Amino acid sequence: MRIAVAVDGPAGAGKSTIAKILAKRFNLMYIDTGAMYRGVTLLSRRNNISPDNIESLCNLVKSLEMHFLENRLIINGEDVSEEIRKPEISNNVSLYAAVPEVRELLVHLQKEMSKKYDVVMDGRDIGTVVLFDAPFKFYLTASPEIRAKRRYDELIEKNVDVEYNSILQDIIKRDFIDTTRKVNPLKKAEDAIEIDTSNLTITQVVDKMSEYIKKVTD
Repeated sequence: MRIAVAVDGPAGAGKSTIAKILAKRFNLMYIDTGAMYRGVTLLSRRNNISPDNIESLCNLVKSLEMHFLENRLIINGEDVSEEIRKPEISNNVSLYAAVPEVRELLVHLQKEMSKKYDVVMDGRDIGTVVLFDAPFKFYLTASPEIRAKRRYDELIEKNVDVEYNSILQDIIKRDFIDTTRKVNPLKKAEDAIEIDTSNLTITQVVDKMSEYIKKVTD
């Protein structure tokens, strides 16, 4: 059977880390859709293109050659995996991701990927839009405070100078933008399994999700 796993949830819920482990466990192609929006944000800011400059933004997106190589995002031959995780990109990605024309272009690309391969995708609108017919859908969540602490620890480990309260406010702001945007807002798909990751380890979350998948695929 076709295996397509949709993983949605707010920033810092652990989607990417968990999706990568699932991909290895079930031999799936991991597609980090959030990284794709971050890539657009990075290149837009490099080219001084604001979120409200729709024509230039769309032309830029159409010019980008994106693919994943061993879970790393390559854009026009450049590995941007580290740069797209910097606070400057995190603080602005929701503004670019909220542009309907950008979402339309990237959603089309993501759907084409899912037709060719067994995949696991994580993002904000995977179960509701990109993989709306996926047999496996999960919605991961956690409190803003816990998500902020996770992001803080991650950046400190990379020697990035950040403040916890600043990250917490950015996450709250992103949650508001993601859940209230007009096009494909962040929300739990009706048939998605919700998992609160606040007090669970990564392994425990992956095991929970794996149990559901194995029930159907075994």
